[in-house]
Amino acid sequence: MRMELYLPDPDATERLGARLAPLLRVGDVVALQGGLGAGKTTFTRGLVSALMGARTEVPSPTFTLVQTYETPVSLLWHFDLYRLENEPRALEELGWDEAATGIAIVEWPCRAGAQMPPQRLDLLLSTYDDGRMAALEPQGEDWQDRLHGF
Repeated sequence: MRMELYLPDPDATERLGARLAPLLRVGDVVALQGGLGAGKTTFTRGLVSALMGARTEVPSPTFTLVQTYETPVSLLWHFDLYRLENEPRALEELGWDEAATGIAIVEWPCRAGAQMPPQRLDLLLSTYDDGRMAALEPQGEDWQDRLHGF
């Protein structure tokens, strides 16, 4: 079940993150795909702010590679794997295994290779006209059930 949404502006991209936030559970992975400037960090800002109950500053983890946020639900890990090669040891050093006990948002998930769990939500963001398109692709029945009626 693939779902596509038009996001006319950055606020709509944040609202998408906020709408998905209540669906997240401990152990979840959201794989964010899309080119530079497609809105991955904007989406994450909306998601984190919704989980925190207040607008929260969410910098891009491009240089730090990972940012963590203590939310009322669990620890949220925001990975940016753009600068990584498909190297399991590099993921381990970033806390990849620990992230399984929380929620992980992963930018550039292709860099994780086989380390990406099969049960996840794939979200592809792309520019479209003056806005963006979001394509949500649940991987696994659990995500399909949660997104039913979204």
